[in-house]
Parts: sequence; C-alpha cells; structure tokens
Amino acid sequence: MRLFLLFTLVPLIEVMLLVRIGRWLGAGPTLLLVVGTGAAGAWLARREGIRSWRAVQAELAHGHLPTDHLVHAVIILVAGIVLITPGVITDVLGLLLLIPSVRSGLIVQLRNSFAQQIERGNFTVKTATPFSNESFEETGRQERHGSAWPSGREIVVEDESNPDR
Repeated sequence: MRLFLLFTLVPLIEVMLLVRIGRWLGAGPTLLLVVGTGAAGAWLARREGIRSWRAVQAELAHGHLPTDHLVHAVIILVAGIVLITPGVITDVLGLLLLIPSVRSGLIVQLRNSFAQQIERGNFTVKTATPFSNESFEETGRQERHGSAWPSGREIVVEDESNPDR
C-alpha cells in the first residue's frame, strides 16, 4: 500500500505543484527551474559520489569494512535518482540527501530504527552455512558487543592459498 501511495500520490502532487509554479512564473522559467535543479543535482550527486567512493577505497586500503561510507554511497545514489525525477518535492528531497550532515543524521535514525526492530523481535535474520543446505533463523533480542548495531554471527573465511595466514 505504501508503494502504491508513493508511486501515485507523489507524482500527482508534483504535477499539481509544477502547474501552480508554471501559472505563477510562466512556462519558460518553470522549465528552467526543473532542468536547472536536475543539472545542479546531477553535478552535486556526482561530486558527493566521487567523495564517498574515495572514502570507501581509503577504508578498504586500511583493511576496514567501509560500512558507513557504503551507506552514504547508497543514499547518494538514491539522491541522484530522485533528482533526475522532475518535480519540486523530489528535487528538494534529493538536494537534502546530498548534504553530508543530513545523510549522517538519517543513518543514525536508520540504525536506531533497525536496532529497535530487532529488539522487538520484528526482524528475522536468515542465514545459511557456506556449501550446505543447512539454514537457521534468529529472531530479535541479540546481545550487543559495544556496537550500535546488534551483533550477528561472525563468519571467518580462511585463505587456503596462503598457508602463512
């Protein structure tokens, strides 16, 4: 139902807003506004995407998993997609998602919401062992080990090609 509302109401509201802005500013300036915000948004999304990609590469070069940087990159991708969509609301949303402090705040909210869903037992993690058909489920309430994210299973992969490791 949410997706239905998203894909029907948002475009309808966007068209209504663009018609009102067109009546107020005229067709030419309204078209320039839509094209201009799309171009500026694409430029900003590219710039922020490159910055995010460099941060991911730096984390990987230091041997760390770039989890926060990858989440930033996904949000930037979503911002770019939203900015390409013609409309006023989507442009404002896309531009907001390109601001690093807004993204960081969104990530904190998503992390907290995710942790609450797991603690309530509303989230089920399904995993399987490698190279087998065994599977098991874990539901809710997992111990935390000093992290804002609930801990899961640790998977250790041994590199058999290098016996010194």
